[in-house]
Amino acid sequence: ESARATVTMRAVPLLEGETRLGAVLLTRDVSEMRRRELELMTKDATIREIHHRVKNNLQTVSALIRLQARRSDNEEVRAALTEAERRVTTIATVHAALSQNVDETVDFDEVGKQVLHLAVVLAKTNQQVQVEVTGHFGKVDADAAQALATVLTELVTNSVEHGYSDYGGVVRVHASRRGHRLEVTVSDDGLGIDEGRAKSGLGTQIVSTVVAGELAGTIEWEKRTASPGTIVRVHANLEE
Repeated sequence: ESARATVTMRAVPLLEGETRLGAVLLTRDVSEMRRRELELMTKDATIREIHHRVKNNLQTVSALIRLQARRSDNEEVRAALTEAERRVTTIATVHAALSQNVDETVDFDEVGKQVLHLAVVLAKTNQQVQVEVTGHFGKVDADAAQALATVLTELVTNSVEHGYSDYGGVVRVHASRRGHRLEVTVSDDGLGIDEGRAKSGLGTQIVSTVVAGELAGTIEWEKRTASPGTIVRVHANLEE
């Protein structure tokens, strides 16, 4: 039974002085290497397609939740559905970034800005609140990216919705990366954190669970004393 093979060829001339006597033809069978390259290309394309489809499906879910929220006459139901839409949209944003890469990582400096912009846009507030992002997140793998996006969205949304009920302000997010260790500080100049709500709210419970579990880290909540506002520090351990 005949089989095809992929080979590379190289001709090495045989010379005597300036006279060409012949050549040595070197061949190498690279069939296995080409087969593996093709498998990797197929795998990468499949992974990107999966992330693309997940993103599209999540966007559909988000649109359905938004439609249902608009049809509800109950304010509590609308608020709960709006929060659910925001969380789904956050995950969809990460999958959109993953669909553009072949190594299952994302540049979180870019993704983080998109996620935080969405958090402010979807937050329930009548005040003008801005988000400033400084520092460096770096490359983050898929699982850590979704966890980080969720944590940042919850923290910024919490600041925007509960810290600025009477006036606008600025929420500042600063990231510091050293190897697999990441420290993120989210600070605002709002009304300051309420101890009871910080421990019992769904958003803060989600943050604490994700930080301790998926990010293998810790979180610190601090109410400013010299000036109004809250500071939250997240310490995460990321795989390199």
